[in-house]
Amino acid sequence: MPRFMDVHDGFFGVTAEQLAEAHQRDLDTEAEDGVHFEHAWLDPEAGKVFCLATGPDKESVMRVHERSGHPTSQVYEVPVEV
Repeated sequence: MPRFMDVHDGFFGVTAEQLAEAHQRDLDTEAEDGVHFEHAWLDPEAGKVFCLATGPDKESVMRVHERSGHPTSQVYEVPVEV
């Protein structure tokens, strides 16, 4: 199954608890699109969140984030890992 890294902007001052809540919203609906969010990382000073997911395609990842209330168009397939 393809892996994807996505980037969210505008998460300035977000706490770890708030990130966990946003991540849980993704987990709650991910199965509808055949997606699984593996990890999420936060840089509150830069206002960035990074998510690693597996799924059938980037559009599926985008749909889950849209439903969860934190849409992004910055979704990248990451087919090479070392």
